[in-house]
Amino acid sequence: MSEVKQGLYYTESHEYVRVDGDYGYVGITDYAQQQLGNIVYVDMPEVDDEIAAGEEFGAVESVKAASDLNSPVTGVVEEVNEALEDAPDLINKDAYGNWIMKVKLSDKSELDGLMDAAAYDKYCQSL
Repeated sequence: MSEVKQGLYYTESHEYVRVDGDYGYVGITDYAQQQLGNIVYVDMPEVDDEIAAGEEFGAVESVKAASDLNSPVTGVVEEVNEALEDAPDLINKDAYGNWIMKVKLSDKSELDGLMDAAAYDKYCQSL
C-alpha cells in the first residue's frame, strides 16, 4: 500500500505538487516510485525554464522502466533538487520529501483541476 500525503495536489500520471505561498514543489508520488522500482536517473528541467501544466518537464529512469514527467502546474522553474543528480534513489526512500523542481506558480486556479489525497488514493486503488 503506497502512502498518500494530505495537503498535496495529485495528477493521474502520478506527480504531486506541494504548494507553499506562490511556489509549488513538484515530484512523483510514493505509488509511482513503488511501480518504477530502483530509480537510477532523474532528468530535470533547467532553472528559469517555463513549464506548462500537462507538459513534459523531464523523466525518471529506473532499472525497470523510464517514465516521462508531466507538470501539474504552469510556472517558471526556480530551483531543481540537485541532490537527485548524485542520489536519484532518494525518491525511493522518501518520494514526498524529495521533490524534483520548485516552480513559481503563474495560475493557482489550475490546482482546482488536480486531485486531493482522498481522490488520488481512490484513483490508485482502481488501477
